[in-house]
Amino acid sequence: MQTVKQKLNLLDYTLYLAWVVSVVATLGSLYFSEIMGYIPCELCWYQRIMMYPLSLILGIAAYTNEKNLKKYILPMSVVGGCISLFHYLEQKVPYLATIKPCTRGVPCNVDYINWFGFVTIPFLALIAFILITLLMAWTRPNGARSDG
Repeated sequence: MQTVKQKLNLLDYTLYLAWVVSVVATLGSLYFSEIMGYIPCELCWYQRIMMYPLSLILGIAAYTNEKNLKKYILPMSVVGGCISLFHYLEQKVPYLATIKPCTRGVPCNVDYINWFGFVTIPFLALIAFILITLLMAWTRPNGARSDG
């Protein structure tokens, strides 16, 4: 019979899972721009500015098992999520498209993909930022007890 410590505990892998989410999001954004040829708008660039460093920081943290970094990751993921949410709403709510935060290049209310009628690139980024935020919120710092 297995003891509690021998059982697979998902909370022990939250840092690694957050890193995987950030890498998938980073590679997905590069796929859309470099392979598919979709030109990123200004809000897309701001989301990338928040996501790309997460791949590097979370990768190093997962490799070294450094879990005491919520104060660095959470602000980036929350700000990135807010940008993604605004961008998604700008695509889906016609009134918000009149605000026009994108003044140069591609308009921010253009959706290159629209899977199932609601899944757009900012929606995918929003899901990634939400997952990273939740996983980091569940990550136990180094030295925290896992029996509780």
